[in-house]
Amino acid sequence: MASRRTARRLAADAGLLVVAAAFVLPLAWVILSALDPHANLRVKAPDGLTLDNFDAILTPEITFTPLLNSLILCGGATLLTVVCAALAAYPLSRFRSRFNRPFLLTVLFATSLPITAIMVPVYALFVQVDLIDTMQGTIFFFAASQLPFAIWLMKNFMDGVPKELEEAAWTDGASAFQSLLRIVLPLMGPGVSVVTVFSFVMMWGNFFVPFMLLLTPDQMPASVSINDFFGNRGMVAYGQLAAFSIVYSTPVILLYVLIARRLGGGFALGGAVKG
Repeated sequence: MASRRTARRLAADAGLLVVAAAFVLPLAWVILSALDPHANLRVKAPDGLTLDNFDAILTPEITFTPLLNSLILCGGATLLTVVCAALAAYPLSRFRSRFNRPFLLTVLFATSLPITAIMVPVYALFVQVDLIDTMQGTIFFFAASQLPFAIWLMKNFMDGVPKELEEAAWTDGASAFQSLLRIVLPLMGPGVSVVTVFSFVMMWGNFFVPFMLLLTPDQMPASVSINDFFGNRGMVAYGQLAAFSIVYSTPVILLYVLIARRLGGGFALGGAVKG
């Protein structure tokens, strides 16, 4: 019996090691190739440590301008998504209606729609309303595409805030909007952080939407400009590509680090409605 348990444990450990290797090896390739003057597709120790790959990409045309475009697009769309999701989730969480469940099911269905299936009519619509090749139009579409799942997440987090706290604020003369801003949102800080990080990450790595809606090269975000490292006839600057990938990933990592405490803080509402 003991030998059978040991065999199962070893099999489970081996499976976990395989899964871990599947995640670690691509990351190892990115880090090692960024420092390798002769990088290729193999995961190997660098022939010699160099920062030439970073020197080659740290220019306004290759990195700084696309990163700034990405920050404008994703930051603006994330802010718009979080604000609209909070305003939409509040009545769904606090007021009971026979339309709540159908609406939530519709929202859940909207999260399963592939972007590629709706890009042709969206492109035609943007041409008609003169939003094609504009940053604001891309921001609107980014926010609209992330809003269904953001509403679903925000509503579930908002359900965890006791309504009695709002009723106390209403007794003191606060409006529903004031109770949302001063009571509900501060108490569901971890939930707002989750929606913010999820929305930003999904937009940050999106290639297809800005590639279709933006035409001017100076407006392209980093998720599109990374395609420039893939040259003609299969030639790829692997070292520069790896270095750009590290720089490109830095804003997402910094965002997560900045709000990691709030993500793990949870809802400290255990005694909030007692007494």
